[in-house]
Order: sequence, then C-alpha cells, then structure tokens
Amino acid sequence: MFTGIVEEIGSIEKVIHSDEEYILEIAAIKVLEDINIGDSIAVNGVCLTVTSFNEHIFRVQTAPITLQKSSLEAAAVGLKVNLERALELQARLGGHLVSGHVNTTATIDYIQKMKNAFIMQLSVSETKYLVAEGSICIDGISLTVADVQNHSFTVSIIPHTWQNTNLQFKKTGDVVNLEFDIIAKYTEKLLQKNKRKIDEDFLRNNGF
Repeated sequence: MFTGIVEEIGSIEKVIHSDEEYILEIAAIKVLEDINIGDSIAVNGVCLTVTSFNEHIFRVQTAPITLQKSSLEAAAVGLKVNLERALELQARLGGHLVSGHVNTTATIDYIQKMKNAFIMQLSVSETKYLVAEGSICIDGISLTVADVQNHSFTVSIIPHTWQNTNLQFKKTGDVVNLEFDIIAKYTEKLLQKNKRKIDEDFLRNNGF
C-alpha cells in the first residue's frame, strides 16, 4: 500500500523492451536509501517490484496487463517519474490509501496557473468513481477532485505538490495514470451484489 505522497522525482535511464520482457532502469536517490530486492515502489502510481539495484539506479519489470492499463508502455529514457516506497505501518497516512494498481489513464486537457495553485482538467472515459472533494491518484499523487463533468474532471494543485512531483513537466495532451479511490470500487461491487435501496439498515448491516 501507498499514500500518494511522492517522495522524489526519478528519471528513466534505460528501457529494455522485447517479446519476453519489459524492464525499466530508474535513477533515484531517496528511495535507494533502504532498498531491497523484492521491495514495492510506486512508479507514476504503478506498484512495481525491484529486481536489482545499485547505488544509483534500481530495475523493475512490468507485466503485460500493467502496460495495457498504464502509460508506462510509452516510457522513454529521460522521462521524469514520481516515486514512493511502500507504506510502513507506523507512518502517517498523509494522502489516502493507494494500492498502486492503476485502473486507467487520462489525458490532460489544460493546465491553468492561478495565483496560489495550478488547475488541471483531465479527460477520462468514465467518471462514475469520481466525486467532488473525493480522492484521486494521478501518476501516484494523492489529489482532491475539485469538479466532475461527464467525461472530465479537474484538480487543484498547490505549489508545493507542483514543485515536488513530475506535474511540473506535464503539458496539454500528456497521458497520466489514474487509480480511483478503492472505497468507491468496493461500494459499487457491494451495491451490484445487493441491488437494494440504500437506507440506514442497509448501511448498518454492511458495516458502515
């Protein structure tokens, strides 16, 4: 599990793409401090497993389903990526619970610089899991949804988040990874299973 609080911006140093495997080598500093083979690291919000490392880079492999659902298939040398190590049980949960399992991608419609924030609008095929003031994970960053339309939504980004993530390098038309709030997905499954009116008894019986 992750929090969506990015620890540092890494850089892709090498991409190995063949019929048998898809490997990324990523340069980093902070996440290498206590790294071990088998550790999970969120790379632009995608939970990947460390297969090898040295004092400057770490290497991860990706599965075909990961490439289908995320933007990593188009990753190139020099790309700046958000990095976060897996959550420790004693750590503060500063963002929201993030699994690192990307659901889909979104395209940036525009970025508007305001006096004390950046407003970003993104197009997405499905917005049923999004609600205003709810949580969304964009490229591994825990953000709050500002507004939701039929096939788009906006987020407001404070300067600190902008300066300490790869959002500062993004532009209109770029594709980013999305992970919807896991609570919303479980709620949908629960409703599909029960197919009944939500009332006080329903919520109580289901642990709310």
